[in-house]
Amino acid sequence: MKNLAISLLTIALCFWCSTAFGWGKVGHDAIAYIAECNLTPKAKKNIEKHLGGHSIVYYASWMDQIRHTPTYKHTTVWHTNSVDANGNYAPNPKGDAMSFLEDCITKMKDYRNQNDSTITVSIRFIVHLVGDMHCPGHVKYPWYKNINFSLNGKEYGFHSYWDEWALTLSNKWYYMEYQHQLDRCSKKEKRELGKGTPRDWLADNAQNCRVIYDWTKPNQKLSYEESRDFINFSHGFAEKQVLKAGYRLAALLNELFG
Repeated sequence: MKNLAISLLTIALCFWCSTAFGWGKVGHDAIAYIAECNLTPKAKKNIEKHLGGHSIVYYASWMDQIRHTPTYKHTTVWHTNSVDANGNYAPNPKGDAMSFLEDCITKMKDYRNQNDSTITVSIRFIVHLVGDMHCPGHVKYPWYKNINFSLNGKEYGFHSYWDEWALTLSNKWYYMEYQHQLDRCSKKEKRELGKGTPRDWLADNAQNCRVIYDWTKPNQKLSYEESRDFINFSHGFAEKQVLKAGYRLAALLNELFG
């Protein structure tokens, strides 16, 4: 009986961990690894020096892992961005991904005059927040809500689907496989995708991600064939967001540390 209880608790924790946060671990790791593979040697060396020799992939989900602690509980609201009906950034007085990311970037522009702890934590935050701001479910329009819908008889939540299942229902890849399959753009294409500021990237994400609110309706029940189609095109959309996030994270880190 005790073993059964432990097994059920383990299953529940695994489900909670995979759906509660932006992208899930695979998505964040994939974004970080795509970025890592596009860092300049100097940026990579400088960053890993401040991460205790670890790569940025090691800390890609760190911000999710520590948000429950007393020290970082206040960062819980810092994983999403709200926009108005036209897709314009609407700052949250309590803080959000954009305001916190910009604060970290400002500090890292002068990182040589910051203490080691500030640099280490800021890098970890930047790696995670650039990923979060590209997650379709983390661009919150005024009508945002956690809609429930069914795919082939199984119910999903709007937020949890885009955080985790949009990537993992189609392909059972790990982060290295995502990099291997997606990171195939030319140097020119990478430069184009990496252009701009985080606010430009949010505007781009808001424009592109608005369509997901039209793709699912409350209590919508998709048949087997409809579910397969939905999974296929939503997976492709999520992959594009992961790739853009990886290139943009690389561009930002190269600018700051390269």
